[in-house]
Amino acid sequence: MRKPIGCEWAAGRTSSGKYKMPESHKPDGTVAGSSKRLASRYYQLKVGHCRTGEYLHRAKVRPTAQCWWCQCPSQTRDHLFKVCPEWKVQQKILWAEVKQEGRWKSRWKSRDLLADGRCGQTMLVFLSTANVGRLAAFLEEADGASEASEWELRERRKREEDRVAEVEAEGAGCHGGAGCHGGAGCHGGAGCQGGTAVPPHALLYGIRARGFE
Repeated sequence: MRKPIGCEWAAGRTSSGKYKMPESHKPDGTVAGSSKRLASRYYQLKVGHCRTGEYLHRAKVRPTAQCWWCQCPSQTRDHLFKVCPEWKVQQKILWAEVKQEGRWKSRWKSRDLLADGRCGQTMLVFLSTANVGRLAAFLEEADGASEASEWELRERRKREEDRVAEVEAEGAGCHGGAGCHGGAGCHGGAGCQGGTAVPPHALLYGIRARGFE
């Protein structure tokens, strides 16, 4: 029996052997063995999707790329690892350890430093003692207050819409009871004063009608 077209081609491109991940693709055991929060910050910095002024500005989360630790115009990974004065002590320890690998910090780029498995433990120590890749406390408080204000605004708007709907429903079923001013839906019953229709939104902002203000 003849094999279907394409089977021979597929057989030549596949192997019955078990797939083995290249060593370069395997996660760093030192980083993987650290705490979840620390490892998460390490990998965020490694891929560049991290809390730095440059990235947050590019993502349109912050208005500028300014460093919130030292007010430098641009907060990049290299800035935080090498020159930001807020972490001067931690940087000195970091680069003293890295120098043992044969290169001084002027010859290292942050992406190379984070990609080099030999520097994994050194970088973890640095990140555990410096808040690199994190927002300053006052910025976190400001962001939290902003989110709370937006939530309160949405809730207030929803309550007002619910009250308008309630007033409209009340007006649609009016049969002219005491205090009626002849709004839309009034059937002219006893007590109706024959007034003109009052818009529901007006009832919410100071005009009395059937107990609403």
